[in-house]
Amino acid sequence: MGAWADRVAACALPPSTFTLLTPTRPLPSGARWRPGDTLLLNGPVGAGKTHFARALIQSILHTPEDVPSPTFTLVQVYDTTRGPLWHADLYRLTDSAEVEELGLSEAFETAICIVEWPDRLGEAPKAALTLDFADAGDGRVVRLAWQAGDWAERLQTGLSRV
Repeated sequence: MGAWADRVAACALPPSTFTLLTPTRPLPSGARWRPGDTLLLNGPVGAGKTHFARALIQSILHTPEDVPSPTFTLVQVYDTTRGPLWHADLYRLTDSAEVEELGLSEAFETAICIVEWPDRLGEAPKAALTLDFADAGDGRVVRLAWQAGDWAERLQTGLSRV
């Protein structure tokens, strides 16, 4: 098994939760991101959410391009090798009704969505993968959790290939 799988095996928590040190790249591409996938990134300011999102987005772009933080635009949309990807930063939202105005509800069904500050969503997609970022001395700890979907199989497959 690779480094990711070793970390997961060593840190396994209840069945759908893992804790691991953040690597220098995003989750393995073996996780097979696809339209309809939603990643919810939680954590305090400076925890690494935007850095993680940028790395993931850049890893699946057709051609390299700048990936700015959507803090002020709220949403950035990309055409990737895996389909459309929406990167949303909801930090500045004051009401969950504003999510509808952004078009995120439809994007959850038709695109890969990465959402920073998902607590402002109101109701998150049931099959979302939640990533909770926290400081861990020299690095970061990321806890992965989900309630539905095929994340366990997809992540384990991706982890074992690293």
